[in-house]
Parts: sequence; structure tokens; C-alpha cells
Amino acid sequence: MNGMISLLLRLLITLSVFDIYFKSPLVQVPEPAKLEFHAPARRVVIFVADGLRARSFFVPHAAPYLHHVGNEVGVLGISHTQVPTESRPGHVAMLAGFYEDPSAITRGWTENPVEFDSVLNRSTHTWSWGSPDILNMFNKDGAKENIDIHTYGAELEDFSSKDSSYLDTWVFQKVEEFFLQAKVDADVQIKLRQKGNLFFLHLLGCDTNGHTNKPESDEYKQNIDIVNEGIRRTVDIVNDYFRNDC
Repeated sequence: MNGMISLLLRLLITLSVFDIYFKSPLVQVPEPAKLEFHAPARRVVIFVADGLRARSFFVPHAAPYLHHVGNEVGVLGISHTQVPTESRPGHVAMLAGFYEDPSAITRGWTENPVEFDSVLNRSTHTWSWGSPDILNMFNKDGAKENIDIHTYGAELEDFSSKDSSYLDTWVFQKVEEFFLQAKVDADVQIKLRQKGNLFFLHLLGCDTNGHTNKPESDEYKQNIDIVNEGIRRTVDIVNDYFRNDC
């Protein structure tokens, strides 16, 4: 009899672990809180260099433009993450504000099973470019009309490629083409002039090159240069289009 009670207690304790730690921490609310302050900018441009290590970034002569902006114009620092240190939970943490959802275990840690809100969804309109693995999770099945997603084919994410910097080059080219086309597209011009817009550029080249060629390789270092120059040029393109109207 005592053995049976002991077994039941052990099972109860084991199940309690799943009940406590493997539930989604998200709380659904009917209406989002309204902001009571004015935004410091009319629009936001987010660049994410996926896989860019601090050890490779904070070295002499690496990404001079980004270091200039961080030291002379804005703020430069190091963020600390939590496990798992993968692209999906990392981007959810940055753009939605919470760490890995334990309930993701039910999906093999490949997606978030619970619907979540994000800064992309709360923007007036979002234009995004990059990897389908990252962008699509913020607008599943294209249900959100205010989020435009532009992705390359999944087959381009080739971890056997000698150099994957073309993933970042693709993004920068598409963004430049978008603003060139916007100059002659009246409908896009109207949307772009609204307050609260967001532009999200997901750059996967460093992550893929880091896995394939390792962070000490010439390909990885050259990819950092491509990211540095691509961001510099994109900032000029955006400032030119909006005439430095922040």
C-alpha cells in the first residue's frame, strides 16, 4: 500500500513540473493598452544581422559605419539572450517582448503554438524583407493586412554554399528597388507618408556563413563588411526618400 502511494506521489510531482513550466506565459487581453505619449519618430527601420557575434563585431576596423553610428549618433551595447539561442525565439524576444514559449515543445521547437502580438502587428504598416523562416511567423498565412512580407526562396538558405552573403545582398537590393518604385506609385506613397510605419530587414548571411565557414573565416568577415555597407546605403536611401523627415 505504501509503495502504491509513493508511486502516485512521484507521478503527481512529475506531472506538476509540466503543468507549471510547460504552459504558455502569454496572457490574452481583449484590447491593447493605449499609449499616452508621442512617439519620438515617425517611422522605424530595424536591421537584424542574424548570427553576428560580438566577438567579431567589436574588433578594430570591423563595420566602421555601424561603430560610428553607435558611438557618435546613437547607443552601442551588448544584449544578453536566453536559451535556446536560435533565430526564431531570438526574433520573437526582440519584436514581441517575451522569451521562448515552453509550449513550443508541442511543435518540436520549430514554431510558436500560441498566437502572439508584436511591434510589427501594432505598426500602421510594416514592410519586411528576409528569410521566410523568420518573417512568416509574424504573419501566418498572410492574415494581417498591415504586414507586407518579401522573402527569398527557402532553397537559397544553403548551408553547403561557399559564401552566403548573397542572402543579405538580396535584401538590400529589394529594399532599394522598393523605394525606387515608391517614387512612381501613388498608392505606396500615401502609405509611406503615414506615421507609425516600420521597415524590417532580416539579414541571414552572417548566421549561415558562421555555420558553414566559421566566424574566423574570410567569408564571414567579408559578410560583416557587406552588412555594414548595405546598412549605410539603406540609411541614405531612406533619408533621401523622406528628405530626412524623422
